[in-house]
Amino acid sequence: MLLIFSIITPSLATAAEKTDQEKLYETRMDLYQKTEAITHIPWYYLAAIDQYERNLRYSRKDLPKPDGAIGIYFSPEIWSGAVNPNKEDTDPFTIHSFAGFGLDGNGDGKAKRLDDEDVLYTMAHFIETYGTSHDDIKIALWDYYQRDKTVGIILGHMQVFKKFGTVALDKHAFPVPLRSNHSYKNTWGDRRGWGGRRTHEGTDIFASYGVPVRSTSYGIVEIKGWNKFGGWRVGIRDLNNTYHYYAHLNGFAKDLQVGQIVEPGMIIGSVGSSGYGPPGTAGKFPPHLHYGMYKDNGYTEWSFDPYPHLRSWERQERARR
Repeated sequence: MLLIFSIITPSLATAAEKTDQEKLYETRMDLYQKTEAITHIPWYYLAAIDQYERNLRYSRKDLPKPDGAIGIYFSPEIWSGAVNPNKEDTDPFTIHSFAGFGLDGNGDGKAKRLDDEDVLYTMAHFIETYGTSHDDIKIALWDYYQRDKTVGIILGHMQVFKKFGTVALDKHAFPVPLRSNHSYKNTWGDRRGWGGRRTHEGTDIFASYGVPVRSTSYGIVEIKGWNKFGGWRVGIRDLNNTYHYYAHLNGFAKDLQVGQIVEPGMIIGSVGSSGYGPPGTAGKFPPHLHYGMYKDNGYTEWSFDPYPHLRSWERQERARR
């Protein structure tokens, strides 16, 4: 009996984790839709803002990690008012008197900065003061974040949530078909000569010409075209504020366009060797996919090692098969 218990425990734990995640998605969707009914701000805009801010909190050290269902963060000064002597004020009247943002979203008479309903309603109410049309919401987002790129990322998230009608979009795929003859190792940080001294910001996946290249995530195509160091390349922004860079392609998928919504496994191009050296050297280097990942933290964007993610996504896809 002890042996049997030790064998089945991991699978039971995994099932429980999935159930908890599904419950969390349901809780978030309930909160989004409840707030939409009150403020008339469509749920997918609220989900996009929440998703963006949650990822900020995971990528920055100056923000506390989220511990509730909603990831939107208001500092004590913003919530209670910059000159409010009580930085954890929960009285809507005094918060308003000190020009704080905090509002009571669940009708309990208190505006609690760490309450999911109060936080989501406060953000939605701020946007509602500008109006409920797409253009109104876009202006509200710019006034709040004061950054064009942030507004673009949030509106991209919104389109993905709206298209699929759910927030349960955490599936990933490996960039090339598992059945293809491919190989890769951790090439992060290797030296590169073409284009001047620089480090390798990605993982090279070697495969034959024409092997399909696939989106690894849900997201939006941000760039498509030519770069003298990357050749034919595609850039996709996912729901984790992460930019995925696919370079040295042989070509693009038919009708692939900037602004297009993609999902895991969707073909976006094929493996090639374009841009891998000076003009005229195409075809003289081994064909491969350069795959890079870049994180946006609300201020700037930096590259990080994609190799551990690639290994994880490969294992997950094999397990699903």
